[in-house]
Amino acid sequence: MKRSPTMRFVPAKTVEQQSCLMLHRARHLFIRQQTAVMNSIRAYLAEFGIVAPIGRRGVEQLLEIVADRADYRLPEVARACLAALGNQLRALKAQILEFDRRIIAWHRSSVTSKRLDAIPGVGPALATALVASVADPKALRSGRDFSAWVGLVPKQNSSGGKDKLGSISKQADRYLRSLFTAGALAVIRYAKIHGAGHRPWLTGLLTRRPAKVAAIALANKIARMAWAMMARGERYREPVALAA
Repeated sequence: MKRSPTMRFVPAKTVEQQSCLMLHRARHLFIRQQTAVMNSIRAYLAEFGIVAPIGRRGVEQLLEIVADRADYRLPEVARACLAALGNQLRALKAQILEFDRRIIAWHRSSVTSKRLDAIPGVGPALATALVASVADPKALRSGRDFSAWVGLVPKQNSSGGKDKLGSISKQADRYLRSLFTAGALAVIRYAKIHGAGHRPWLTGLLTRRPAKVAAIALANKIARMAWAMMARGERYREPVALAA
């Protein structure tokens, strides 16, 4: 059988990596189900003119109304349905918390995950997801290849010797990309509150680009650092500008 010389083979993950990845996927599924249930509770109560502020606290206020049988705005049939949704929501929250505890335990047992946690914008969730998803970091040739694999590199439309960068691809690993982007947004929020004078690259970026665009660029940078640390077994080192 003739094989293409450019064909790449994906290294097999260990049993531990597969288990951790399943933990992340199940947690992500339950979070989406939790959001769906919360939106349903809001929508059903809005049909009776009952609304509450956005956020989890608002949903809790709505469920307090459902539990109050002295509130006659809700018919009994509707109250029974909403009470069942409330029970489902509480069960989902409890299971998500259990998943969180297991992820933290897995993180503490992994040397690589704990090293990645030192990168600004990388917490236990992203660190464990990286260790579980990347069987062999050296299978990718560079940090840019890894960033492209995650989906954080703009699509290229080049012609006539000119490179034209498009938008970020929606393909690749959506889950990892969402975690990288969330971590980058957290760093940007912290920088806006406490200042980013010790991060001149980020300061300049925020003056030129909107926060969401800057978050993608920062997520790309974080991904490249993470690949270098995984491929070379290094620890995180702050840039010279940060240490000054």
